[in-house]
Amino acid sequence: MSVLNVTVEKVEQITDVVKRFTFVQDNGEALPKFSGGSHVVVSMDINGRTHRNPYSLMSSPANTDSYQIAVRRQDKSRGGSVFMHDQVKPGTKLTITYPVNLFAINRLGKKHILVAGGIGITPFMSQIADLNRLGADYELHYAYRSSEHAAFREQLEELCGDRVHFYVEGDGTRIDFGDLLGQQPLGTHAYVCGPEPMVKMMLLTAKYLGWPSNHVHSEQFLAPPVGDEFTVVLNQSAKEIVVPGDMSMLEAMEEAGVDAPFLCRGGACGRCELDVLETDGALLHHDHYLSDAEKAAGNKIMPCVSRAKCTRLVVNL
Repeated sequence: MSVLNVTVEKVEQITDVVKRFTFVQDNGEALPKFSGGSHVVVSMDINGRTHRNPYSLMSSPANTDSYQIAVRRQDKSRGGSVFMHDQVKPGTKLTITYPVNLFAINRLGKKHILVAGGIGITPFMSQIADLNRLGADYELHYAYRSSEHAAFREQLEELCGDRVHFYVEGDGTRIDFGDLLGQQPLGTHAYVCGPEPMVKMMLLTAKYLGWPSNHVHSEQFLAPPVGDEFTVVLNQSAKEIVVPGDMSMLEAMEEAGVDAPFLCRGGACGRCELDVLETDGALLHHDHYLSDAEKAAGNKIMPCVSRAKCTRLVVNL
């Protein structure tokens, strides 16, 4: 996959746990154009191992002199956010992928309902810039736990005016999805990004209310869970790769020099999907791309987030 060489121009402490990073291209040229909702994958060297994490672009698509991402520090994680917070400074050199959009605004929508939870606000920042430029009808509903999680509130008030609504868990205010989705005009599209319970609640409510499935959009980058060590066999080359408990299948294949396909690295897009040919155990699905029926069939796997509880797994690659 083609990459961009960038330099960190600025690092800003937005809240106690959120930092914003501004990237510029090393060659001094403008960065590639993108649309609201796009993300890039940032590569980082952590203890001799390459980690690749997806982050939504939150700067305005109208200005590609730089890109901006925001990272919430999560100490109990695989280390990507801690690396970004502790090691990345102005002047740091990084490589990122070209922007990809798996969470685009549907421009045919008559109205747009944006629902964000916590750091899930980031893809909406660039979407709002697009919506404002297009003069589109939209509302933003932003929920967070407490003031330390209220990233970009002042900026959102300036961008959205009276179209933004805030919900603070600590104050006992929550989004009533039944009320929110039940009163929208025909042709409305709804978008959600945030914690898994919030995403599931909105999707279930929309389904219950009879919303067309293609009018409801979600984004959620999942981190690969830890698990037991196993061996994956690539049938086309007969290459055997040990997948440690703290690495995803995709990461283990990349470390072994395999050029495996990917886009989101978070179980959302299906780009890394592999056919399972054989296993002596069970597949542990953690993606939200495969249907329940496909997961039950046991012949496909998303190596970016899913793994197996077995000793040997053979895939078609």
